[in-house]
Amino acid sequence: MTYAITQTCCNDATCVAVCPVNCIHPTPEERAFGSTEMLHIDPRACIDCGACADACPVDAIFPVDSLSAGQREYADINAAYYEGGEPAPEAEGPNFHVWGEPVFERSLPSDFGPLRVAVVGTGPAGMYAAQDLLLHTAAEVTLIDRLPVAGGLVRYGVAPDHPATKKVGDTFSRFHSHPRVRMQLGIEVGRDVTAEELSAHHDAVIYAVGASTDKRLGVPGEDSPGCVSATAFVAWYNAHPEAVAQGVDLSAAERVVVVGNGNVALDVARILVADPEALAGTDIAAHALDALRASRVREVVVLGRRGPEDAAYTRSELLALKHLPGVELVVDDHDPRTAAAIDAAGAGDRAGVLKGLARVRTDAASPAGGERRIVLRFHSEAVEVLGDGGAVRSVRVTDGGGQRDGDGTADLSAGLLLRAIGYRGLPVPGLPFDEASGTVPHEGGRVAGLPGSYVVGWIKRGPSGGIGANRTCAAETVGTLLADAVAGTLPAATGDAKAFRRLARQRNRRVVDARGLAAIDRAERDRGRRDGRPRVKLATVEELVATARSGRLLRLGR
Repeated sequence: MTYAITQTCCNDATCVAVCPVNCIHPTPEERAFGSTEMLHIDPRACIDCGACADACPVDAIFPVDSLSAGQREYADINAAYYEGGEPAPEAEGPNFHVWGEPVFERSLPSDFGPLRVAVVGTGPAGMYAAQDLLLHTAAEVTLIDRLPVAGGLVRYGVAPDHPATKKVGDTFSRFHSHPRVRMQLGIEVGRDVTAEELSAHHDAVIYAVGASTDKRLGVPGEDSPGCVSATAFVAWYNAHPEAVAQGVDLSAAERVVVVGNGNVALDVARILVADPEALAGTDIAAHALDALRASRVREVVVLGRRGPEDAAYTRSELLALKHLPGVELVVDDHDPRTAAAIDAAGAGDRAGVLKGLARVRTDAASPAGGERRIVLRFHSEAVEVLGDGGAVRSVRVTDGGGQRDGDGTADLSAGLLLRAIGYRGLPVPGLPFDEASGTVPHEGGRVAGLPGSYVVGWIKRGPSGGIGANRTCAAETVGTLLADAVAGTLPAATGDAKAFRRLARQRNRRVVDARGLAAIDRAERDRGRRDGRPRVKLATVEELVATARSGRLLRLGR
């Protein structure tokens, strides 16, 4: 028996580090690492020890003979990665793995005093950076977030029907109560404290603020009330405290058009047509669950500007759509290039996953009842949003194959348009900003022109790569920071940790610390147990702060 890596692979390579026979590739040292959609286990070399499955933070690794019907394809995907390649040479001696010389790239000399580092942002990028500092040095870390709760992308970006992916949050949460960690949640740089004040109280500051806004289509009618960004929609169904609870009306639209071809586009399409009762066992926002139960959506048309061979989603996410209960996945063949690309694709190609799917022509009118379905429409762009009295009525799209109305466009009736064409970073007050890329200029993570300031994650490299990509990104940034510390180029801090805590609480009386965060976690889990769910999230800033405060006072006996 061998093991296989499945859909929820996060690519952070924890499994690579524990494999005794080096059968998981690509490794972080190999050129292909970071460019492949997932890691793969070589069935010829796997010795069935299960170390990788035990270490996986997102429960993505299973014995092949225990894979469910919807996961069996992953055994072939893992094996296909190694087709044509030679097995790794066997090691001589008692060890299975050929180990190289030990390398300690992110460490400080033993006589080096502890650094005080602030990490702004508690999503995966920030927590990988904090983890590196805590495990490899004696650093004292202040975790800062503009929201009164930690988690970032794991809490508010991962779809609720991907609970295994959310488990990486458990790995990060163990550092929230670390003896060398102080939490200051609800503090926003530029509103409560300045970047200069943050730097004055710490030896170094790492900004992990992500890419919090979305790109726009730039077409007429885009500002209609029925045009919503995927960023806002994901925040809405994940109970983000800045999302409006009644912000998305699904009671009238039978068809939704999603513009974009990445994993986020597939996420929102899947949530829109999924069985609400299946979602009732997840941590989806209560207001979103109510809206989905009342939803009239029967069809989601996903528009891709390019062909199926160039789609931005991963094969694993597309495979999941093929096995969504009660939902038909079809391909719109309005353009002959779509069918040609699918027919010519090999088994390992992205377009090859679409072989065997029904091919249809999307009618201008909304679907009339029947089975829910997702339509993948390639070689098509939205060029105008048409409405009546502010509401969306239809979306005009390019129609290269049909020429239905003589000008190469077609009008698809729709009550809602979601744009999922990418995220974009926002300027951080006090830091330089590149408007073209939506990132902070840097050298190896070091902010250009600001000694002692660093960036990690999407604000550093742009909105690319999943959760695991931040581990390698954080390693580079932390390595640069420690090299600067050894070189003596970090500016001297003028304030200490206690002074910063006093400053933060003077500016914002609603700061949440580690005990307050623990109270929020307990309250959400307790609410979830009553409803048979993993947790029921507190959905407003007021609820989060009040729960943190009441829980903290209760533990103090007041």
